[in-house]
Amino acid sequence: MSLLIVLAALAFLMLVAYRGYSVILFAPIAALGAVLLTDPALVAPMFTGLFMEKMVGFLKLYFPVFLLGAVFGKLIEISGFSKSIVAATIRVVGAQRAIFSIVLVCAVLTYGGVSLFVVVFAVYPFAAELFRQSDIPKRLIPGTIALGAFTFTMDALPGTPQIQNIIPSSFFATSGWAAPVLGILGGIFILIVGMTYLESRRRKAARAGEGYGDNLLNEPAPFAGERLAHPLLAILPLILVGVANFLFTRWIPELYGETQSFVPSVIGSAEPIVQNVSRLAAIWAVLGALLVGILSVIALAWRPVIASFAEGTKNAIGGALLASMNTASEYGFGAVIAALPGFLAVATALQAIPNPLVNEAISVTALAGITGSASGGMSIALAAMADSFIANANAAGIPMEVLHRVAAMASGGMDTLPHNGAVITLLAVTGLSHRQSYRDIFAITIIKTLSVFVVISLFYLTGWV
Repeated sequence: MSLLIVLAALAFLMLVAYRGYSVILFAPIAALGAVLLTDPALVAPMFTGLFMEKMVGFLKLYFPVFLLGAVFGKLIEISGFSKSIVAATIRVVGAQRAIFSIVLVCAVLTYGGVSLFVVVFAVYPFAAELFRQSDIPKRLIPGTIALGAFTFTMDALPGTPQIQNIIPSSFFATSGWAAPVLGILGGIFILIVGMTYLESRRRKAARAGEGYGDNLLNEPAPFAGERLAHPLLAILPLILVGVANFLFTRWIPELYGETQSFVPSVIGSAEPIVQNVSRLAAIWAVLGALLVGILSVIALAWRPVIASFAEGTKNAIGGALLASMNTASEYGFGAVIAALPGFLAVATALQAIPNPLVNEAISVTALAGITGSASGGMSIALAAMADSFIANANAAGIPMEVLHRVAAMASGGMDTLPHNGAVITLLAVTGLSHRQSYRDIFAITIIKTLSVFVVISLFYLTGWV
């Protein structure tokens, strides 16, 4: 019965998300409904002690990233830089390669260390302009961004700095460069199959005479300036964000050390506030990089930016609030579901799968799907089962590097179900609904999940790591 309650809560939230209802309202309803059916006395304690704690904790850490990412994306739009880069891209690669161009831009930013959420805000103006000029349906933009940002550069390619590739290292004593051959081959598989799918969707739309679309929401504002900036100048802020993020990631721990504390100047005695720099360095680095990007856009395109700054930033802030609240609500939902007996039953049942790598892959991707979070589901799975995975892998002669790569890639598979925070953010930013665009996101999810088993098969067939 406890398992059915968890599955019912998950199905309910996926249904309402797909039908366009706000997860900010329905995530707590779904989570607390499951608690009510499990133990009614825990509804209020779990709401304040778990759902709200996790939701507010997520906002405390990540809302500034959403905010500055949205502002950066808006300034790229109103400065005309997005239109300049798109025009240059069309001249170089051709209008028919618009999808590949956006996938490539997303991949470069993600592999460069830019947060997935920031990539969505920053790339959308480019994608909208490029798809409009190429007359490709706007509804294909979310699937395109998902392929570029949420798949092979997130957790497959060795060395990616995204959190999904970092988490397994603390459990398996590995590094982010674990299993480079398998990671690269898995990444190539995702890119080729994903591009084949998206191009087939584009060709089908072209044969049907479907263009970019009309009466669409959240369309980037048309550039009001007289002439476009040189494309090399226009792309400079994006380069600066990537470089600054890389440098700040290295400099911040060296500057502050492991921890940093200060005593606030208030009336009376105050306890010192201690910050764990190792946990915050990546966030501080992204925030610093985004500030560099924002200031560079303002400096390079002063007139058009200042002319629309007030109204543009208002819209950006509204979008950041909605996107961050959506994702935070999902985070709270996942925390409550993970605390229920039904979730424990799922985790226990998954341990019965005999093959160590298949067991790990299915366990991680299943728990990521239930919680709606790649990093959250993987953390829960590895915290509960890593010792078992390691013991079984050692008995079968499987290197820890392979366990790392399989866990990382599996986390980014079925986590992108309709209730996933990144999916909801992507659709909110692009002004599209699940009904319009989720089919393509789900197809990319299937390809991503399949790639994990391709990598496992390659390991058993060749022994490559």
